[in-house]
Formats: sequence, structure tokens, C-alpha cells
Amino acid sequence: MQLIADKISLEELKKMSEKMHKNIVKAVVDLEKGVMVVDADMHVDEEVLLLEEESRQEDLWGINIHPYNSRDEWIEFDSMINLRPSFGNRTRGVDDPVIQEKIKKLVNKLVAT
Repeated sequence: MQLIADKISLEELKKMSEKMHKNIVKAVVDLEKGVMVVDADMHVDEEVLLLEEESRQEDLWGINIHPYNSRDEWIEFDSMINLRPSFGNRTRGVDDPVIQEKIKKLVNKLVAT
């Protein structure tokens, strides 16, 4: 696992994705701190790392990055950690389009092309 607070290259993500089924990189973003953790087999492991770093549960969202797709199609909002009815999210996706947009902006900021 790797905590990304500044930048990661698209090439690094591509290399990470080759270990996973369907060439994806699992990631958990912290929208409040502006960081993400990448390169784990399960989103929950990345979530635990961020919680240990004092992130708040309500700021964390699990995504899959498809680094070989175009930037407008490379984020998949699908993770069991997103299933949080107490925070208003009732699916594995990210139900709120405003939060989806914040996630896209953060990922695009942290991934250098």
C-alpha cells in the first residue's frame, strides 16, 4: 500500500494494475485531507490505514482506478466500504454526484500524466 499525498504517475498506477484482475488499482480517498491510498487487494485495508492516520470515516470513499481508460472513464465508484446508510449512502457506489465530482477532482490532481 502506498499513501499518496502529493503525486503519483500514471505509469506507476499502470504497473500496480497489472497485479490485479481487470487491470485496476483499488484506492481509498480522503476528501477532507486530500490524500489517497492505493495498491492493496482490498479497499478495507486502505481504509484501515487512513483511519489509523486519523482520517474520519465519513470522508473516506472506495474507488477503482482503471489506468488504461481515458480520464473521463477511469474511475469506478464501487466498494463495500461505501455502503454506509448512516451517512446517507445506501449502495456500494457513491450515490451523491457532488461527492463523485470531488473524488474525480482529487484523483485527477494526485495522478500526474
